[in-house]
Amino acid sequence: MNLKILTGSSDRSVRLYNPAKASPSSPGSGLVQRYLAHGYEVLDISITEDNARFASVGGDKQVFLWDVATARTLRRWAGHFGRVNCVDFGGEEGSVVVSGSFDATVRLWDCKSQSTKPIQVFEDSKDSVSSLHVLGYEIVTGSVDGKMRLYDLRMGMMYADTIGHPITSVQQTSDGNAVLVSTLDSGIRLIDKSNGQMLQNYRGHSNENYRIRSCLGLGDTVVISGSEDGKVYVWNLLKGQVLGLLSAHGGKVASAVTSTSARKEFASAGVDGSAVVWGFSP
Repeated sequence: MNLKILTGSSDRSVRLYNPAKASPSSPGSGLVQRYLAHGYEVLDISITEDNARFASVGGDKQVFLWDVATARTLRRWAGHFGRVNCVDFGGEEGSVVVSGSFDATVRLWDCKSQSTKPIQVFEDSKDSVSSLHVLGYEIVTGSVDGKMRLYDLRMGMMYADTIGHPITSVQQTSDGNAVLVSTLDSGIRLIDKSNGQMLQNYRGHSNENYRIRSCLGLGDTVVISGSEDGKVYVWNLLKGQVLGLLSAHGGKVASAVTSTSARKEFASAGVDGSAVVWGFSP
């Protein structure tokens, strides 16, 4: 399978790369397509399961829905009053886009409707919504106010857990039982969704000033995170021990990581403007 990677940047562009054709000695090599519509920096991207569409958000306060193959914008939603920090797909076949913003709101947009208004707005956060993840009928959000919120759309309920530090990243486990939460105290916690208890704590990396993302990999057996020291850290999910420490991005902030279930690979991106694809050792 020929995997590709999407990146968003402060240069206002989204780019699709083929890592198999990229060379470290040739910047820009492996580029397949550029997506140009944002007027400010791109802060987050989410892609549908069939890889046909993706959503992007950023400093221009708008939410863009794209066709991957044609590079056309299918929808453009405006309604947030501050930069949009995070985005994800929900609903059947990615029929809903969920966005979180500096304006402390979460908004749901209908991909099948021509309406430019959100179908639902959550205003529970007291500060910027920095991260969100949709799994089934549940939306988990992380906020700078130090709280993780779970919205159960079927039950019409909202549950909040106080983490105590500004949250930079949230991701639910594939079974929906726990949430991986990164915070600005250089901590990553695995939180039990049923009772809010901490199941495991991951330490060693540096994260006190910037939005650093973490993710799960290898079938939810490892935790991966960037770091302000320019390294990428890999931990054992259950034991919390560091399995790998990878140097990348010229020692500058490694801000984002993502993993694929199709291969034993993950990618990191940093403020040096590079994206690196890594392979897990057997």
